[in-house]
Amino acid sequence: LVLSLFLFFFLMLVFSVHPNVSQGCQGGCATCSDYNGCLSCKPRLFFVLERIGMKQIGVCLSSCPSGYYGTRYPDINKCAKCKADCDTCFTRNFCTKCKSGFYLYSGKCLEKCPDGLEANNHTMECTSIVHCEASEWSPWSPCTKKGKTCGFKRGNEVRVREIVQHPSARGNPCPATSESRKCIVQRKRCQKEGKGKKNREEKRKKSNKDESKETRQESKGRAARRQNREQRENSNKTQLKKRKAPNKEQNLAPVDTAH
Repeated sequence: LVLSLFLFFFLMLVFSVHPNVSQGCQGGCATCSDYNGCLSCKPRLFFVLERIGMKQIGVCLSSCPSGYYGTRYPDINKCAKCKADCDTCFTRNFCTKCKSGFYLYSGKCLEKCPDGLEANNHTMECTSIVHCEASEWSPWSPCTKKGKTCGFKRGNEVRVREIVQHPSARGNPCPATSESRKCIVQRKRCQKEGKGKKNREEKRKKSNKDESKETRQESKGRAARRQNREQRENSNKTQLKKRKAPNKEQNLAPVDTAH
């Protein structure tokens, strides 16, 4: 209300001092003067006073500049200044971005954040403190010593966990992500690499020998079956010849020697 009255008296002063008010203005002005610029704006535009040296010039804008907020009234839409610590604001009492050195919290600009909150220098806001969170421990690893699982009695086993939430600047730090402890196992000898290789080679030779033996036995079996089949065929041919021989002798006619 005070601002509206101030603007009303300002316009009355302009009209009284400069009666040459023009209706054909540029830049969104509804009425203007050569000395004071815009005196009123076209619908939906905001009226704002800009200081140029010792003089204030009225301008009409589609949106309020930084450091101002807009208010709409039936007779005029105008831009009013935010608080001194606000860079941008929604209303005079609700800031949306603070100037350098201040932190935004619930629409207010503060030099220091309240208890339980911390200053975020990236967003220039007061945010909640985030503590570190870690996952559950993994199962213990096998008992080892110098990377081996044999040839010793006492070794070490480890378990690990992951960080699932990193802390903020004032949050609790993260705990250790790995643990190690002593362990005892039943001592056993490590198989030598050369001996193991020799055993593998002997097993391979034995396997090849067994395969060769089976192959030879199969070959002998096939040869024996082929020989038996040939013998049966020869025996059948011989018996067939014997059955045909008597029939030929009976068909021969006897010779008459009386004459």
